[in-house]
Amino acid sequence: MSDPLVIRIHPKDDVVIARHQLVGGTRIESEGLTVSGLVPPGHKVATRAIAAGEPVRRYDQIIGTAKQAIAPGQHVHTHNLEFSSFAREYAAASGARPTEYVAAPATFDGIVRADGRIATRNYVGILTSVNCSATVARAIADHFRRDTNPKALERFPNVDGVVALTHGGGCATDSAGEPLQVLRRTLGGYARHPNFASVVVVGLGCETNQINGMLEQESLSTGAQLHAFNIQETGGTKKTVAHGIELVEWLLEEANRATRTPVPANHIMVGLQCGGSDGYSGISANPALGAAVDRLVRHGGTAILSETPEIYGGEHLLTRRAVSKEVADKLVARIRWWERYCERNDAAMDNNPSAGNKAGGLTTILEKSLGAIAKSGTTNLVDVVEYAQPVTAKGLVFMDTPGYDPVSATGQVAGGANLICFTTGRGSAYGCAPSPSLKLSTNTALWTQQEDDIDINCGDVIDGTVSIDEMGERIFRLMLATASGRKTKSEIHGYGQNEFVPWSLGAVM
Repeated sequence: MSDPLVIRIHPKDDVVIARHQLVGGTRIESEGLTVSGLVPPGHKVATRAIAAGEPVRRYDQIIGTAKQAIAPGQHVHTHNLEFSSFAREYAAASGARPTEYVAAPATFDGIVRADGRIATRNYVGILTSVNCSATVARAIADHFRRDTNPKALERFPNVDGVVALTHGGGCATDSAGEPLQVLRRTLGGYARHPNFASVVVVGLGCETNQINGMLEQESLSTGAQLHAFNIQETGGTKKTVAHGIELVEWLLEEANRATRTPVPANHIMVGLQCGGSDGYSGISANPALGAAVDRLVRHGGTAILSETPEIYGGEHLLTRRAVSKEVADKLVARIRWWERYCERNDAAMDNNPSAGNKAGGLTTILEKSLGAIAKSGTTNLVDVVEYAQPVTAKGLVFMDTPGYDPVSATGQVAGGANLICFTTGRGSAYGCAPSPSLKLSTNTALWTQQEDDIDINCGDVIDGTVSIDEMGERIFRLMLATASGRKTKSEIHGYGQNEFVPWSLGAVM
């Protein structure tokens, strides 16, 4: 029987996790110890005497080194535990196992585009080549806002909306450098995303990121579904806004013809995110999402794990699941790139976790990473791609992104994700147009506090009323319903446009 006071994750762990706030003198019978001092919910309690300099284990993995001697029953956190580097055995592909696919894959009601691509939403998108055209793009999209101009889309019930995805870059950068290439790759991924029935690209005219250059790099061309113009050639702000509104009204006629039809679940590509993590993330929402991912993969679908700085220290768990040494080596190469990237920017990989993560019980990046990796489930790692690159493999794929959620999810959607699943223990308000974003709480207290923003409560796992596997099934069914058109909380609130944040690399000149 599980202890009502604490959670033991692995028999070899040196710590257990408090289910509730524990006060000094509380007896934990299952561990044969007495709590010393106050331990907040989600935080760690030592189960044995740990000497200064000795490694501390959670998930049966090292999460840091004791800064001082720790007695049984003491709170284990930043005051007595610190990050420590250690050698990791990558053992490439040693844990890869054949995937057992289901005989009859599940289905969802998707939108089949003329070229065969499958969409989970039906938007008209407005992209910008440069920040200088952001105001015009917003003005065009604002004309079609349902909350301020409900009649604008009244005739188009099959359209989810018109969204402007603007950004802060596009100029003052090397015209042949990696930063511009990454921005163009991101914009190209959105321009071809199946959740857009059509896309309009608005530029200024004199920027470094010339629209024609972006189209050429991404092998795109203008036509019925992709239109482009710039402010300087159209005749200024007022004329450009009017032209854009007229064009979008015409595009909406075609977009509204879209209908939903049952399609196999292998057309779902979900981006995995966790933000505002806490001490429960790696126990409830993340492993439950991992159980849902295992189901999706067995049904032929794809999941994208990302946030490279937030798998740091746990990457050996992924290399062992790689289908080949080549795939494992690609992941290790991205880790090494990040180490060099941090060094030249006077940063360090162990600068994580954030203040909110620490308040929720996470102490080191090693501990945070081990919990974050649980989102990926247990199936093989089939490929590793760079930021915003198209994801073409089926199964679990790793995309190299920063840990900052808006930047990371933007890369995943550019790569083809048509659904986002976002776990949170501290609370998150986030959306990711044109792909719907599901929010999963790690604990019931958060669900109770912020239910308006959360789609499913994984705190039932902590409460002991639901198993990880049962919660994984719930999440998988919610994935299918959301892909079929069910609105998420963030969509209802109108999130999604401001959260488009391409990764900004390199110097701004």
